[in-house]
Amino acid sequence: MKEREQARILLIDDDETVRESHEAALKANGYLVDVAANGKEAIAKSKAILYDLALVDLRLPDMDGIELLTTMREAVPKMAKIIITGYPSVENAIAAVNRGADAYIVKPYTMQDLLEKVKEQLQKQQEAKKYGEDKVREFIEARAEEYESRTSRKSKRKKRTSGQVRSNQRLG
Repeated sequence: MKEREQARILLIDDDETVRESHEAALKANGYLVDVAANGKEAIAKSKAILYDLALVDLRLPDMDGIELLTTMREAVPKMAKIIITGYPSVENAIAAVNRGADAYIVKPYTMQDLLEKVKEQLQKQQEAKKYGEDKVREFIEARAEEYESRTSRKSKRKKRTSGQVRSNQRLG
């Protein structure tokens, strides 16, 4: 996701009012948004489209949001995942983080709170991606320098060896 590209978000919540209000707010802030009313729909969508972030309600009609996190983490490991819950508990928070949630937001919250959390997670994701790209670039540059150094040494040896052969031929 480059700075100018719109982040693609999957919003999973069984409450139609929540889906509609969150979708409208996220779209108004420049995000591309798809919605799912249950876990099965979310899994199908996440297999078909690459999302940058998922907003996952903890309680869904067909599965628990934590179970969905596990499935989504296996299918799309680099997608940021935020759990939304009206049932906060230390156990839920720990389980969510252990199953791959990147953040946890507790109802009630303001739309501004949600938008800030989304922005924060997308920035973290972008920084991690840039860090990974920088590390790959450094690795490639280091290997290229090693290769050039080895090639240069071989070339110098070859010239010395070839020069010695010519000297020996003149002497002989």
